[in-house]
Amino acid sequence: MPAAKPVLVTGATGYVGGRLVPRLLNGGYRVRALARSPAKLQGRPWAGHPSLELAPGDVLDYDSLLQAAQGCRAAYYLVHSMGATGDFSEKDRRAAGNMAKAAAASGLERLIYLGGLGSAADPNLSEHLRSRHEVARILQSGAVPATFLRAAMILGSGGAAFEIMRYLVDRLPVMLTPRWVDTPVQPIAIRNVLGYLVGCLEHPRMQGETFDIGGPEVVTYRQLFDIYAEEAHLPRRLIIPVPVLTPHLSAYWIHLVTPVPASLAQPLAAGLSNPVVCRDNRIRDLIPQELLDCRQTIRLALERVRQQTVETCWRDAGPLIPPEWTHCGDTDFAGGTVLSCGYRLRLQATPEEVWGPISSIGGETGWYFADWLWALRGWLDRLAGGAGLNRGRLHPTNLKAGDALDFWRVLAVEPPRRLLLLAEMKMPGEALMEFRLTPLAGGQTEVQQLSRFLPRGLGGILYWYSLFPFHQWVYRGMLEALARAVGKPILSGPERFTPVWPRKRDPGRGKQ
Repeated sequence: MPAAKPVLVTGATGYVGGRLVPRLLNGGYRVRALARSPAKLQGRPWAGHPSLELAPGDVLDYDSLLQAAQGCRAAYYLVHSMGATGDFSEKDRRAAGNMAKAAAASGLERLIYLGGLGSAADPNLSEHLRSRHEVARILQSGAVPATFLRAAMILGSGGAAFEIMRYLVDRLPVMLTPRWVDTPVQPIAIRNVLGYLVGCLEHPRMQGETFDIGGPEVVTYRQLFDIYAEEAHLPRRLIIPVPVLTPHLSAYWIHLVTPVPASLAQPLAAGLSNPVVCRDNRIRDLIPQELLDCRQTIRLALERVRQQTVETCWRDAGPLIPPEWTHCGDTDFAGGTVLSCGYRLRLQATPEEVWGPISSIGGETGWYFADWLWALRGWLDRLAGGAGLNRGRLHPTNLKAGDALDFWRVLAVEPPRRLLLLAEMKMPGEALMEFRLTPLAGGQTEVQQLSRFLPRGLGGILYWYSLFPFHQWVYRGMLEALARAVGKPILSGPERFTPVWPRKRDPGRGKQ
């Protein structure tokens, strides 16, 4: 029987952590989920579970990590800095040191770390795989026994590896690939990864040991592409390996064709030339389970995508940090002049009736008006290294804080009253877009759409005003088209309710 002490899960907002938490809860464990942005967890279906605690913290902040670990019996270490700005190896090194130290100080019984395969002695091992091995060494050198699960390519709906494969094969009938297309790899299904993670929590022979985890077959990336095409009912893709595609060029091509950004694709692409095959299969006897082969895994992942039941996605990871100026009572002058463009209208409809089209915005639905212009902005952003529109959205109608929404991020969602989005496209400043619904008498609703922009230097100001005529046209048209999608009469508007130029500050404003 699971012990009364909770189990700490770091990286609970990530792809693996977000699936591990509900499985531990269903297994009768108490769970303490660590997240830099606990608000991202509050929208999960399991957020209200009585055995769950949400703990704000960051593995790079030792004090918060120590506080989260206090009173726990064990901890899962499921974080990495790959895709973050700066030196991710240095950040991983520092975070692992904090975890080992906090585990000892709080009296944990064991640590469980999910890392990567590959030979640490290989001089050609990619930086991100080398960093994974270094993290394992740091954790296992601490006072608390640390179990190291070495996984190859993890396949599952919403995973970065699956998404890269899906978009490449779906969109490219002819693929020019680097020579890594014939590298041997032993993929493992995400459900089998979770089975091993949960299973090794209680098994005494797992404590402090290192195990390879992989699926039942060794394939090449070329074979994976062929299997995917067959399962997706696509013609077999023509794959032509060429010697001139460096990892950097491969990463940029992945960035353009798939939703995975170059910052994440670069370390992933660098590791594709490293064979990742299990050399130790002891774990299969210790934790027996049915291992899905590549075809079964891809088929199941495609079913999840088609049914729109993807549980977690690689896009879930990362902090949810609203810009500081959004918290200031005097936002027009908080760290600079905040420029705005807002329209409003009045509908013969309730907020609940209006909320449906608002909560469906983006993704396959589009932005209701001038979608070609949104698509152009997305391509330009992608070329500049930004998110573009490739990310889409996880669910066609449901939104939760932290969700990616094309090149926006959901900062707050309060059905049926408010939706706040943070722009993640490349631009010289910070931008927000907000929808507000205010109920009025007689079953009416005022709908406001407000865009705010904090420019970064002169370039930001020029950017805003050069696009200002387009902003007015697009935002007015979008609000009107959104209202038409509700299917109820428009009683007034759309009309602008924000000034064209920033208002002058009242010298006496804010004085007590």
